[in-house]
Amino acid sequence: MKINRIRIAGLAVMMLVLIGSTPAFAQVDLTGIWAPLGGHEDQRERAAGPDVGDYLGLPINDAARMRADTWNASILTMYEHGCKPHPSIYGFRGVGNLKIGYEYDPTTYNVTKITTHIQWMEQKREIWMDGRPHPPAWAPHTWQGFSTGRWEGNTLLVRTTHLKASWVRRNGVATSDQATHEERFVRHGDVITHISLVYDPVYFTEPLMRTNGFRLNNNAVNIQPYPCYAAEEVAHAPGTVPHWLPGASGYTKEFATGQDLPEEAARGGAATMYPEFMKKFEGRPAPRPTSRSSGL
Repeated sequence: MKINRIRIAGLAVMMLVLIGSTPAFAQVDLTGIWAPLGGHEDQRERAAGPDVGDYLGLPINDAARMRADTWNASILTMYEHGCKPHPSIYGFRGVGNLKIGYEYDPTTYNVTKITTHIQWMEQKREIWMDGRPHPPAWAPHTWQGFSTGRWEGNTLLVRTTHLKASWVRRNGVATSDQATHEERFVRHGDVITHISLVYDPVYFTEPLMRTNGFRLNNNAVNIQPYPCYAAEEVAHAPGTVPHWLPGASGYTKEFATGQDLPEEAARGGAATMYPEFMKKFEGRPAPRPTSRSSGL
């Protein structure tokens, strides 16, 4: 009897050791095709697109403002810029369904990576779940970056590095190639909440936090292809890249004047992310709209 108790106790200890040394399996199933719920959150920014000069709610510094002020929308008519995909720090705010899949180790059946595929421009991404380290700083940077993930309870945590210099708003507000991205995926029934934090030591003074929603699309069988054929839509002179010299754009103040906003608010900065920012304008008369710029 005593020997049996010892054996049972030994087996119990062994089971605990094995459980503790085994990589955690996915806590929830994120696989499937998900439709974006983008019609209610930041709709003006995400649909037709933001106004030039609208930097509200972005924790940018002066360097970021200067770069955004030099952006010219005509750059998108160039052959080199026609088929750029959204970077992973912005893609989840774009259009098109999201497909999430798991890939398994053939021996252990642990999840080795989670894949995401966003329909617009076929943004495909790998989130490694096998504990591998991030590459060295000099490794290539890409639109989707290098992502690793882990489970914290029922939440998938993802960290992304090695991102190309890209954007967080489609009016010239850029991020540098030093930016990093942290995400959380939380499933509630047939809805996924995606929480995003972007850090950039070059252009941001604080992290930029956003949320996006997706609903399971039971009617979708697969993601349709999204072929893109680059073309030069406007004939630019050889060697010309559309831009504005610093201070030369006539459009950066249109958003503030058109919306009767203080120019200080439209210029963005970390303070504009918080409700307390508007208290400083209480009692001030609204600015009068001025005539718009005459054009290019």
